[in-house]
Amino acid sequence: MTSSSPELLLSNNGVFIHETAADGEDDILRAGKICLWRKDEGIFLEWKECAVEDTPNRETEWTMVPHTVSYVNGSDKVSDCLQVQKKKTQQRAPVINFDIKDMKCFKKSKKSSKWKHLVFILRCGTTYPALHFHNGGTKMLIEELLKHLTINRSLHDNHLFLVREHDPQALSKSFDELKLFEKDQAGDIITKFFQDPVTATIGGFSKVTNFLRENLIAPEPFPSEFPAPSEILPPVDVDLGGLEMNPLEGTEFTLISTRDLPARPVVSRSPAVDSELWSKFMNREGQITDVDVVREAVFRGGVEPHLRNEVWKFLLGYYQWDSTYKSRTEQRKLKVDDYFRMKLQWKSINEDQQSRFSELRDRKSLIEKDVMRTDRTHSFFEGENNPNISVLYDILLTHCLYDFDLGYVQGMSDLLAPILVVMENEVDAFWCFAGFIQMMGRNFEKDQQAMKNQLFQLQSLVLFVDPVLANYLESHDSSNMYFCFRWLLIIFKREFSFPDIMRLWEVLWTGKPCKNFHLLLCLAIFDTVKTTLIENNFGFNEILKYVNDLSCNINVNEILCIAEAIYCQLRDCRDLPSTVHNILCLSTGAEGSPFQPFPPTHSDEQRTEASTQSSTKSSPERTVTHVADRAKSVATRSLHHHNCHSGTAKEPSTPDDDSIEILSDHMDLVY
Repeated sequence: MTSSSPELLLSNNGVFIHETAADGEDDILRAGKICLWRKDEGIFLEWKECAVEDTPNRETEWTMVPHTVSYVNGSDKVSDCLQVQKKKTQQRAPVINFDIKDMKCFKKSKKSSKWKHLVFILRCGTTYPALHFHNGGTKMLIEELLKHLTINRSLHDNHLFLVREHDPQALSKSFDELKLFEKDQAGDIITKFFQDPVTATIGGFSKVTNFLRENLIAPEPFPSEFPAPSEILPPVDVDLGGLEMNPLEGTEFTLISTRDLPARPVVSRSPAVDSELWSKFMNREGQITDVDVVREAVFRGGVEPHLRNEVWKFLLGYYQWDSTYKSRTEQRKLKVDDYFRMKLQWKSINEDQQSRFSELRDRKSLIEKDVMRTDRTHSFFEGENNPNISVLYDILLTHCLYDFDLGYVQGMSDLLAPILVVMENEVDAFWCFAGFIQMMGRNFEKDQQAMKNQLFQLQSLVLFVDPVLANYLESHDSSNMYFCFRWLLIIFKREFSFPDIMRLWEVLWTGKPCKNFHLLLCLAIFDTVKTTLIENNFGFNEILKYVNDLSCNINVNEILCIAEAIYCQLRDCRDLPSTVHNILCLSTGAEGSPFQPFPPTHSDEQRTEASTQSSTKSSPERTVTHVADRAKSVATRSLHHHNCHSGTAKEPSTPDDDSIEILSDHMDLVY
């Protein structure tokens, strides 16, 4: 049997994918055409990139074909403010082509958006880039999709539309097919009915209810309220952090409830620090007069791009805050000498020596592979034989000589690239990179203990701040937070565009408003995707895929505002659990300290001391439950964590190299 030709249902030429360019450059718009095809295998939605010159001169909305009416509007303009341009490199456009029945949901833009756009999410968790309809047409596309799919608007997000799986034969199934009673019970049904008519009848109808719920009725995404516990929670000697346990008078039960957080405030960002403001921070000798004020200003609004070359040197410890113009000039001369002395050490090793130096060979090979695939789409690194790639290589290999113990680990090139772009100088970039690695270099240690601690701390914060999400993640085998591994390892480098990650990092380097603010950024991202995860019932694999596809599609200012608002909630919360206090250092007033998730040390003695201090400060994570057996499991976990600190249980594990993709563009961690 030959297959029939595809039938075109809808098409539109005015659909664009927006890509954020580097600072000072126009955003890149990929012009394309979206089509809806009827094929033998099903109905497929397809977007293809078109050359700018191939786009029609007139603004065309939807064309419905065949045997339908064509709709044409008459505007020649595509955009008055954004320039359509091709990417300088030959990077392939994203491929968008899927069966609409594989779609889990889609998001529609807010009314305030300049152009209407749609974001399609598949059942496997794949999230495609937003498609911007410059000429309109989203409404007609949705109307056409409604002819073939059952689509419901989310009860919790007006811009989220859920695609329900539909069984057209469900209503035609007979009650015999429902199997209300097992075959071996059919002959005894009359006896059971007379013995206990209520149980027999309710039991039968419950199977009908289950059938309808599974086939025809969409499950409720959020519980309206937590049921009261039905079992007694055994007494434990550990603090459940954030749970209130109140014995009910006249009963043997204990009511377990959660403490309400204060209302989340509305937070806004301030303008970036400009040249005029920066000059006011210094006295005549060039010394910063009030470091805390500077940190606060940078935290509130970041730094103007042209000032980063200077301000980052202070934030990353290259220059001391109280240094003068003269002392900085003298210091830089020493730094230049130190750098080239270390660089000469590996440059002077000949091939014969290198043949007996396996560790150096391995590190050189790994660095060489990594720099060839680090941010090659950025104008600073694009193209063949780009000298900036060689500079990237030299800095990373020289850092191996600077820090023998740590060496090089995949992911470090991601941290260096934005610094090199800003500094545009090999020596300055090296020392700023060294300062950054000193802040969070323990992320790259072989035992991955720092990463384990961060994942555990993040889990504790989610349990306290968002119990609904915590309960969902646990029930879907995702409470270990492994899908956040890449976020923490390279501090969101792959999640934001190049300009946005520069803004995010400089905010983090201020150390404001608390320690481990990067964990609150994770909570902020959760806050924006929570509804999508829960209402689509994503499991671990789908969550991991969805989270990875968020890359470069996160609004940095929105995330910073939400994270700061969460901080304000926790700061103003009464009876805050000691676990949360210790993670964020709210009880010790650590505001203003540099961004430093972990001590800048690599010696075994110092590591042991830091680990001991961390264990002493930690307390069981806050857990939230809606049934007694859930609370019991939480208590068991808390006791297990207590035992871990006592050395009687294993430490929490991190993702296995075979089970999770840590860096999508790299191989798994290699030392």
